[in-house]
Amino acid sequence: MRNEQDIIVRVRRTVTCGSDLHLLGGYIPFMERGDVLGHEFLGDVVEVGPQVRKHKVGDRVVVCSFVSCGKCWYCQHQQFSLCDNGNTNPMITENVWGAAPGGCYGYSHALGGFAGSHAEYIRVPYADQGAFTVPDEVPRRRVGHQTERGQALVAVGAEPA
Repeated sequence: MRNEQDIIVRVRRTVTCGSDLHLLGGYIPFMERGDVLGHEFLGDVVEVGPQVRKHKVGDRVVVCSFVSCGKCWYCQHQQFSLCDNGNTNPMITENVWGAAPGGCYGYSHALGGFAGSHAEYIRVPYADQGAFTVPDEVPRRRVGHQTERGQALVAVGAEPA
């Protein structure tokens, strides 16, 4: 844990997103040897920073793929993928693309260098902003998720027939 607003999540379900193909194909620069991919996941909270208010150890959460603080101008205007504080390496994309998107899990050092969800554990910064509790009565195998505008849309029963 690096910051007081972090949680540590034990990953229980994760998927490879089609956008990961951009990383594997070299379209998104600044991947480094040993980087962990993955930005769509469900897991159990195993550690909670002292400033986290919405989560406790044992909570099951889905996490938004973009890292956003919830407090900057962009977040206040529900433009979470542009968060001023989510990308720890904004100069990379400013120099290459002319703009700095927010941070994203497992999506190269150009978008913050955050470890991805294809691992046993993952650090979730700004947990009160980007992690959403899944009710206990929803079986893990029946949860899919999509996040949009900082809100989690939990799909129950969305598994293949």
